[in-house]
Parts: sequence; C-alpha cells; structure tokens
Amino acid sequence: MRYLIAMAVAIVAALLVTLFVSPQLADLVVDRFTFESPDEVADLHSAVYMLSNLVALLIGWIVGWIVGGRLVGRAPVA
Repeated sequence: MRYLIAMAVAIVAALLVTLFVSPQLADLVVDRFTFESPDEVADLHSAVYMLSNLVALLIGWIVGWIVGGRLVGRAPVA
C-alpha cells in the first residue's frame, strides 16, 4: 500500500509541476542567457523543463512514501 500511495502522490506532483511550474521556470532560465542558435535555446528549455519534472517526481515520491508509511503504520503484534 505504501508503494501505491507514493506512486499516486508522485504522479500528482509531477502533473501539477508540468502544468504550472515547468513552463515558467524554463522560460525564466532561458531569458537569462544569450544564444547564438535557436537550437541552443530549445535544448536548454527542454533540459530545464525535464529536470524540473524529474525533481517534482522525486519529491512527490518521497512525500508519498513518508505519508504512506504514516498511514499504513505497523502491523499489530500477535
């Protein structure tokens, strides 16, 4: 059950970050630099976008793992 909770929280966190945070963060990072080629812009934008989604997925997994551990608790000793 703990794995299921961790996966669900990770998916929700990654979805929310993908929709609301990653585009703005990638645009913010790209705007801070000057480039010689449009390919460099696209590469950096994609890298920041994917990295922020990966970080959100990992943070969501960790939070879900902690929450799942608290909810499941220990089995009663017989």
